[in-house]
Amino acid sequence: MTFSSTIAFIGGGNMVRSLVAGLVAQGTPASSIRVAEPVDALREALASDFRIKAFATAAEAVAGAHVWLFAVKPQVMRMVCESLAPLARAEKPLVVSVAAGISGVQIEHWLGGGLGVVRAMPNTPALLGAGATGLHANANVDANGRAVVEQLLATAGPTTWIADETQMDAVTALSGSGPAYVFLLAEAMIAAGEAEGLPPDAARALALQTVLGSARMLVESGEAPDELRKRVTSPNGTTQAALESFERDGFRAIVARAIHAARERGRELSAMND
Repeated sequence: MTFSSTIAFIGGGNMVRSLVAGLVAQGTPASSIRVAEPVDALREALASDFRIKAFATAAEAVAGAHVWLFAVKPQVMRMVCESLAPLARAEKPLVVSVAAGISGVQIEHWLGGGLGVVRAMPNTPALLGAGATGLHANANVDANGRAVVEQLLATAGPTTWIADETQMDAVTALSGSGPAYVFLLAEAMIAAGEAEGLPPDAARALALQTVLGSARMLVESGEAPDELRKRVTSPNGTTQAALESFERDGFRAIVARAIHAARERGRELSAMND
């Protein structure tokens, strides 16, 4: 379905490039897509590759746009929002933010209040259209606004609405940072395979395909993770030996502590920007 609103992206990094590519691929007119990016090379590449309008300043990009998507670093979010506040008060856009640790309350306040704000937390597989995105909308976003945001982010992968914004830090910790946990597991599996005598190329090929195939089973089988785990674990077999070793070393507690640490860091980032 063609995206029917005029959208301005503030920031032109990899996530925005992926979303722009998805919009263009689904038939959205290039004339309705605008990007603000101060880095000349990034801006020129976006304009050249997708035939969209690209500007050096955010004020130029957002003029007349119905949807503003902020994809800037959390450290500069306040400055960018406050610079656009007069335009936001005049044009009343639907605002979407992918900045980690910045609350919708903060964004609405910095832009002048009275705006519909959706906080979105995608993850890096969104660059392949295989991401997971948590969404929270403030009270000013109606059903149509939610539909617009879902359509905008559809090419990045499935979306999940979160009712309580305080839980968005948990979304960041679980899925936003989650790909790095899987990458770390893959690193460890490859290293362990090599330590057991496998050639590096074989260890890598086997580990990566195992991660990919297991993820597909989780998504496509419809079965719960614990059920799939049980099916592959024969009594007194090799898998059981490995899983018992994980449990003795406190694998579940390690994961829980790591996700909690990521959530706390998200809270700290938000507090730093108050």
